[in-house]
Amino acid sequence: MSRNGPIALAYHALFVTFMLAPIVVVVCVAFTPEGYLSFPTDRWSLRWFEAIGRYPEFISAFWRSLWLGALSSAIAVAFSVPAALAIARYRFRGREAMTALFMSPLMIPHVVLGIAFLRFFTELGLGGTFFGLVLAHIVIVLPFALRLTLASAIGLDRSIEHAAISLGATEGVVLRRITLPLVLPGLVSGWALAFINSFDEVTMTVFIAAPGTETLPVRMFLYIQDNIDPLVTSVSACVIAVTVAALVALDRAWGLERLLVGRSADGR
Repeated sequence: MSRNGPIALAYHALFVTFMLAPIVVVVCVAFTPEGYLSFPTDRWSLRWFEAIGRYPEFISAFWRSLWLGALSSAIAVAFSVPAALAIARYRFRGREAMTALFMSPLMIPHVVLGIAFLRFFTELGLGGTFFGLVLAHIVIVLPFALRLTLASAIGLDRSIEHAAISLGATEGVVLRRITLPLVLPGLVSGWALAFINSFDEVTMTVFIAAPGTETLPVRMFLYIQDNIDPLVTSVSACVIAVTVAALVALDRAWGLERLLVGRSADGR
């Protein structure tokens, strides 16, 4: 082993510890029996997990966030496919301007977006509606879906498509049977990144969500404004557990490397 081996290993261990430490602290605090945030603790209790059942608004907000993230991410990916293929394959007037327009939500503070959407949706009568939330989240997650889809489209070998066309395949068949499977890793990665950003979004959503359409992050934000008990940490621990379970299930069923990179672990 080279001299840099132990140093690199220590660096990676330090980085992993730095990334996981906040999550571990939140999970540990969720098991405290105290009525306030306490860490470390010498006693363990499921008190605050049982308390979630007394606040059904957290459960309904979780399902609302799940549907909102899944729907807005799916629509964003659907929009990103033709946009990515056009940007990657063709040179036309306004190409750079169109790309900048799609990416512009990354450069605008979400507070500004929240105020703008609040005014816009109020004029349209969509204020506080789930449909308005979906539209707003599509705007903010589209850049994430487009960037990863575009990365897959740029590296696409078009000779495969040309071979299929030469054998008599129509453009629709080529798109469905060749192009989309080849850019599938970008689509899956883009959807996952868009979903994460939609699920965690609070800064913009707090402006346009109504009491009946609160997402989980907004519900948690409003709760900690008036309470200092560990209930929010238990909700966070449940979300972390669901996320880990979903990742393990995806890895067992299809393999995360195959979905996100486009190949299996053995290189096939």
